Amino acid sequence: MKSILKRGMCCGVVLALGVVPAAMADISAYSQDFEGLNMASPTALGDDGWLVGANVFDAGGGFLYNYFAFPAPNGGPAFSAIVSGEGGPPQGQQQLSVYNDYNNADHGNGLLIEANVFQESTIGAADIGSTWTFSYDAKLGNIEGDSTAVAFIKTLDPNNGFALTNFVTIDMTNTPVDWTGYSMDLAIDGSLEGQLFQFGFFSVASNFEGSGIFYDNINVTPAPSTLAVLGIPLLFGRRRR
Repeated sequence: MKSILKRGMCCGVVLALGVVPAAMADISAYSQDFEGLNMASPTALGDDGWLVGANVFDAGGGFLYNYFAFPAPNGGPAFSAIVSGEGGPPQGQQQLSVYNDYNNADHGNGLLIEANVFQESTIGAADIGSTWTFSYDAKLGNIEGDSTAVAFIKTLDPNNGFALTNFVTIDMTNTPVDWTGYSMDLAIDGSLEGQLFQFGFFSVASNFEGSGIFYDNINVTPAPSTLAVLGIPLLFGRRRR
């Protein structure tokens, strides 16, 4: 299903999750294994820059409404949580669980809820000519029924109604029960300057069916061939807490 984003529209469901972080200027290298985040804090994921929002469709896939963007919750029935005990040695003690928005009562009306958990930045002139890699580990959670799950890189044009200009995806619906590594790339050209760069995960679910996938060891990095374009030495990167 094609994802549709229309910022400024918000109907049907009201989420009060606090102040929305501003998009970062320029794409930044990101690395997170979730070990340093406070699992007990309800704002741990939002404080780390994660955002959430949803697109809602009728049973035939027709767009109805959406609500974007809010700091990601840590725990509860909507979107995301830091969990423990799901990893092997490479995943450590804490992992990210991504699932649907079960606070949305339209689950019970048979509507399709596309629940997004993502990070966002603004593409700057310095990013032009670079290629970015989004890599992560994933493990099957409680996804069931007709629910689907996707990992993505998106770009959106805020000067054109947030039109989707790139949409690179990996279908996570049938990821194995064992941890598996994935990666995807996006090249940044001059047409994308000033647009939003997003990476993250979403699920599409209805009728309160399970939709959870576990993620860990998330990295967004410039491809080695583009380090010189960005003026980054070979030993680069930072972990954002």
